[in-house]
Amino acid sequence: MSAQEKIQTAMQTAFAAGYQLNSEAFEFLIQNAQTNDPVTIMNLALERIETLQDKPMFIEKSFLEALSQATVSAPQIQVAEPQYRPSPSIPQPQLQPLKEYPSLTQTEFYPYARDIPSELIILEDATGKLTSNGTLDEYVLYFQDRFKRIEKLLRQRIDVKAATPIIEALKSPPKTKLKIVCMLTEKRDSKNNTILSVEDLHGSATIMVSKNAPEEVKKKAFTLLPDQVFCAAVVKTKGDLLMAEDIIFPDVGRKVPQRAQEPVYAVLTSDIHIGSTKFTKEPFKRFILWLMGKYGTPEMREIASRVKYLLIAGDIVDGIGIYPGQQNELTIRDIHKQYNFAIKYLEKIPDYIEIVLSPGNHDAARKSLPQPAIPEGYLTAIQGKKNIHSVGSPCLLSLHGVEVLMYHGRSLDDIVSVIPGMDHQHPEKSMRLLMQGRHLAPVYGGKTMLSPENRDYLVIDRVPDIFHAGHVHVNGLCNYRGVLVVNSGGWQSQTEYMEKLGLVPTPGFVPVVNLQTMHTTVLNFNDA
Repeated sequence: MSAQEKIQTAMQTAFAAGYQLNSEAFEFLIQNAQTNDPVTIMNLALERIETLQDKPMFIEKSFLEALSQATVSAPQIQVAEPQYRPSPSIPQPQLQPLKEYPSLTQTEFYPYARDIPSELIILEDATGKLTSNGTLDEYVLYFQDRFKRIEKLLRQRIDVKAATPIIEALKSPPKTKLKIVCMLTEKRDSKNNTILSVEDLHGSATIMVSKNAPEEVKKKAFTLLPDQVFCAAVVKTKGDLLMAEDIIFPDVGRKVPQRAQEPVYAVLTSDIHIGSTKFTKEPFKRFILWLMGKYGTPEMREIASRVKYLLIAGDIVDGIGIYPGQQNELTIRDIHKQYNFAIKYLEKIPDYIEIVLSPGNHDAARKSLPQPAIPEGYLTAIQGKKNIHSVGSPCLLSLHGVEVLMYHGRSLDDIVSVIPGMDHQHPEKSMRLLMQGRHLAPVYGGKTMLSPENRDYLVIDRVPDIFHAGHVHVNGLCNYRGVLVVNSGGWQSQTEYMEKLGLVPTPGFVPVVNLQTMHTTVLNFNDA
């Protein structure tokens, strides 16, 4: 087993046990993989945690360092089947043991979901509504629309209702306390202060977050993204400088999620990458067999019997010409054949399961957001199949009354590159920031291309019950103010590009949500 494979196994073991590594711990494993077996260290870590009265949520570097010396001469430890440890504040996934079962007869597997009528409603989808020509005037109107829509969300807060336009704020006497709604155009950090250049529809200003500001305010300024709309509580100085006293995000209010009236399940997945040499074919076959009721433990088959919806959030195929040298990592070099191969898998899924496909940056849809649905010419094989639906990204769905915001997640790369401390191994943290700012892709000019439509379809006007994304290839989930945030990982093992990024994917882990209880189970299809 290579060092990279050992790191991946160690990460999957920690994830399956209900723990995550912070970025420093992850770097420690990579740097010491040649001299200390990551799998052995991780198993020792989990054994040690088991003896602790107060169990940590995150495994830290110092904890692994203390154990690494003991592993130098220690024999290889057999990996035990880990179990999830629930947290009182965040619902944690549960890993079920997996082993192969022979083909089952219809009487041994009864699909309860077949008897439940579908309640799938597409609430919002930009497909068919996109009109942009990419002109400068359209970009101006696009950002004005973004500002107005998020300003409206901010002014729904009691503490922002009386916010003042920037022009009026600059006319105020010194020491006046006031609030402004603004968009960040530039952020400059120094040892002592953070300088924010901001604007609204009619004026611009400079806000200073001083070294003496409360730690909470400095922390908020630290996470501000370019082109993000927010409210600043400020004090006017003698000049035109405004001193920050607080930063207020549009955020989401705490909510009680909608729940289905019946015990139906939704499977959340993404990033299949059909056509790639790194596509994990055997685990995906086991996944399809599980949906058919022909694979897994009795507990897993009971879950499969309740599955009514399968949501695939982009990168169904690996595509063609996506990155330099991709042709060397393809088993299928024709994109039409890639889609035909993908459809052959989907056709084996029972037709009582509603399948929703949305595009990602590897799919044959336009790359700029919002993405329309994959063109019908690539999905001719599904025409006439009433249980397979092709939608755009983002898309807001209702499943038995539970609202799901489905988005591929390309902008998560921008957050990782802009905000220190964010990384690909914890995608749920980046997804929380998007919810906090009420926008799916605030950064313009980064890794994510934005199309200047007459409406900004990326504003999160309506708070979902579930926020589902992919792209990062790493499983991650949390509960943020009542919203279940899920990054579904994928089905592609580590590529050369991922290795350069230091990204260790978690292929074959699949989140399944009980829409009646909102309880989430993560199933592992990697082991036969």
